[in-house]
Amino acid sequence: MSDTLVTYELQDGVATLTLDDGKRNALSPAMLEAIEAALDRAEADQAMVILTGRDTVLSAGFDLKVMKSGGPQTLKMLRLGYLLSARVLEYPYPVIAACNGHVLAMGVFLMLACDYVIGTRGDFKVSANEVALGLTIPRVGAAMLGHRLTPAAYQRAVNLSEFFDVDSALQAGFFDQLVDSHELMPTARALASQFASLDMRAHAATKRRIRHDLIKGIRRQVKLDLADAVLLGLRGRQKR
Repeated sequence: MSDTLVTYELQDGVATLTLDDGKRNALSPAMLEAIEAALDRAEADQAMVILTGRDTVLSAGFDLKVMKSGGPQTLKMLRLGYLLSARVLEYPYPVIAACNGHVLAMGVFLMLACDYVIGTRGDFKVSANEVALGLTIPRVGAAMLGHRLTPAAYQRAVNLSEFFDVDSALQAGFFDQLVDSHELMPTARALASQFASLDMRAHAATKRRIRHDLIKGIRRQVKLDLADAVLLGLRGRQKR
């Protein structure tokens, strides 16, 4: 795990994973591998997880430089990102997203895989902005949005790439609650302390049961989304 991309802090059975690439926390192959390694470590520690970011951004989504380059690294990044959503969905202990600011695209999908999402009050935006970028939203992303959002918000998020402010994001279902920035981490830790009273075996079994179809569907859809990416890349090269 690269400590410069994801820091890992374990305290009282809670692993805090802080994403920090010094910029917008782009989900590059290296960042995604670092998150996976941190989750491996947390699971070995039998720890609940708090996922948060740097400064005023949780994640701006996939690394656009890698995305535009095409080829094996692009496909690797997409595969890692999509499968990470499934990994978080079935993580056997509670996962809390402490969203400290803006979150976009794949960053949204990762956030929505968490069990509880805390947003931060402020001039921040939440958007699955693939359509605005000229991309058909991936099946995995559509599934993650459908998992959490209200029906009306889902249509606006997916088809119109709406940029939600934090209050409308709360109403839409992106967040479970909003807090001021100075309350974000204390609130996340308090929730983790509350969740510690759960029977973790029952928690894990229930999570697997109610999300079985979603997780199975995501793993199946990854192959289709990667095939779409290959075709899109071929078309792009033909146009050039």
